[in-house]
Amino acid sequence: MMFDKFKPMADFQAELAERSVEPFGAITEKILSATEGVVQGRNVILAGTNNYLGLSFDPRCIKAAQDATALWGTGTTGSRLANGSFAEHQALETEIAQFYGVDNAIVFSTGYTATMGMCATLAGPGDVILLDADSHASIYTGVKLSGAEIIRFKHSDPEDLAKRLRRLGDRAHQTLIIAEGIYSMLGDVAPLQEIAAVKREYGGYLFVDEAHSMGVMGATGRGAAQAAGVEADVDFFCGTFSKSLGAIGGFCVSRHAELAAIRFCINSYIFTASSSPSVIASTREALRITAAEPELQAKLWDNCNRLYQGLKSMGLPVGPTASPVVAVAMEDRSRTIDCWKALMEAGVYVNLVIPPASPSTNFLLRNSVSAAHTSAQIDAIIAAYAGLKSAGLITGTQAH
Repeated sequence: MMFDKFKPMADFQAELAERSVEPFGAITEKILSATEGVVQGRNVILAGTNNYLGLSFDPRCIKAAQDATALWGTGTTGSRLANGSFAEHQALETEIAQFYGVDNAIVFSTGYTATMGMCATLAGPGDVILLDADSHASIYTGVKLSGAEIIRFKHSDPEDLAKRLRRLGDRAHQTLIIAEGIYSMLGDVAPLQEIAAVKREYGGYLFVDEAHSMGVMGATGRGAAQAAGVEADVDFFCGTFSKSLGAIGGFCVSRHAELAAIRFCINSYIFTASSSPSVIASTREALRITAAEPELQAKLWDNCNRLYQGLKSMGLPVGPTASPVVAVAMEDRSRTIDCWKALMEAGVYVNLVIPPASPSTNFLLRNSVSAAHTSAQIDAIIAAYAGLKSAGLITGTQAH
């Protein structure tokens, strides 16, 4: 039957229901602040929201959204090519291009449609795409639609990238190389200096998804490429407004003037209703704050290091480096579910990640850190994990 392929997921959902656990799509009944809410009837610290700069609850962003709704209405009711291109959309495109120091930008309705649309459109039949094996689902969806030849290189392995480019010979010059700034599951940072050096040697076009690194890294918050000093080697920057900027939407910026023509070839742009005016307005304000208040990034990294070192000192199997994503890897699904439930009962909401969303066969307790978290809240998260260890739900092993 057509539905047979869904049986494993149906069985898993039944198991979760039997254990009275709802880690996927847990309902948030109330937001109390950027870091606190009521989830499934419990007052919890929000440690699974990707709200890296805490701007989703910033009163300046909220006021901008409210004012825009009063002025422009609740929605655009059409795509950018039909009736949904407002002056505010164009203003945001100008501002995000200026933020990145380039001349060309496209704003999308979601980060997923931005990355998917660009990856589906930039390369086509006869071209080659070389992408990091741990790329986000939006990237994989996009490249499958492109019609290009798709080759994966080992995760964050510049030598493997170089080997595969060498094999392509002259075709390397027509290759789209795709990497991310910060990888969303384990929080590891791509070796962009080395990747950029490989690109300079063999040619091609470099596409960097800064979804989890924009606002988080770089002297002015432009992301991992800025932090690595290789922005001049990047042909296309893609990202989202749903992480550091606390809204929803996506973007692509480039120094290539051809982006103006590419815009009209992207199905996820052409056939999707444009973002509501309130979203555009709050995003513009958040972008301004990101550029004007670097202390937010400094506070974020204080919290990142505090949580990462706190969990690592317990011997928990965290990722390779501190970042706004701090994930604890586990091998047993049932034990991971028990831990997620125990964290909720301790007043901490985190993300539970299962394969294939996780980049290996491991299950993850994925924590995301915000500049809005207080030191006391970070310590409470650490204490909740210490409680798991004391209860024997999680073992302390060497971090990897």
